[in-house]
Parts: sequence; structure tokens; C-alpha cells
Amino acid sequence: MKPPLPAAVSGILDRVAAGDQKAVSKVMPLVYDELRRLAGRYLRRERGGQTLQPTALVHEAYLRLLKDKKQGWQNRTHFLAIAALSMRQVLVERARARGASKRGGAQVRVTLDETLAVHRETSIDLVALDEALTRLALIDPQQARIVELRFFGGLTVEEAAEALGISPATVKRGWSVARAWLKRELSKGTP
Repeated sequence: MKPPLPAAVSGILDRVAAGDQKAVSKVMPLVYDELRRLAGRYLRRERGGQTLQPTALVHEAYLRLLKDKKQGWQNRTHFLAIAALSMRQVLVERARARGASKRGGAQVRVTLDETLAVHRETSIDLVALDEALTRLALIDPQQARIVELRFFGGLTVEEAAEALGISPATVKRGWSVARAWLKRELSKGTP
């Protein structure tokens, strides 16, 4: 299936922002395949035993998006970034629930590197990454957003720059610094 034109999605999102609640239902079919690919990528990184399917993850994230009364989606890139963040929250909550039921079972921690952003299928401790991202957001909120958009949202440098309203060079610098910081933070929990 041919991906929708970003302008078509952005046009519908403009109608949503103007208060047209019927337009919300027209967004999902236009971005569904892209969200499913993103969800599949997330789930491939999860440890074995994951029972959530990409379709269910997309639907759960979409329901969360619909509950958001603000719905200030600026364009397709912004919508996908928010949807990616919603999927991250779903996965982190599920990982925390699994961890709580196991009471701290042996969790494998991995580092965040450039290859993870380009679809490498690697198991990752989402809870550890989420905790590190929360700490990074306290230090530098923009770098944390860059990681969310690049790692969780799967956005390119240019798309992340557009979503944040900054230059691609700023995104590249922030991405490099944030990766190094996260690598150090995530390695603290490994022997």
C-alpha cells in the first residue's frame, strides 16, 4: 500500500485542531500501516515471552491518543511522534507489571547506540531505558525528546528537527550527546 501524502494527514490534523472530532477517525486509516511497522519494531526488541501483538499495541496506543482532550497534533510527523510515545508508555507499563510479578528477575540491560535507531532487532530493558530517559529529561528535556523521536518514534534526523522546530545539526549533536549519556547510565546497572 502506498503511504499517504504527509500533506493529506496534516490537512486532517488541521481539521482536528479546529475542533472537527469526526476528522479524528480519518487519521487512523492513513497512518495505520506506518504505526503497525513501528509497533512491530518495538515488539521485536522486547524479550521473549511478549504476548502483545503489533495490532494490539497500535490499538491500545490509539485509544490513549483519543482520550487526550488536547489533541494538538501539528502534522503527520508530530502525530507519529506522539503515537510512538504512547506506544512506549504502553510497553513500559507492561514491562513494569511483568517485573513486579517476578520481583526483579534477571533483567538484561543493553546500551543505546546508533544501530538501535536503524531497526536492529535487539532485546532492550524498556524500564531501565525509560528511567534513564526520565533522568535525562530533568537535565536536558530537548535531548530526551530527540531520543524519544529518533529511538521510539523511528524518525529521521530531519523529521525530528521538523517536529521539534530546530535544525538537523542541532538534532545530530543532541542525539550524539544523549546516546553517550544514556550508554553510560545504562551501563551502570551491568556488572
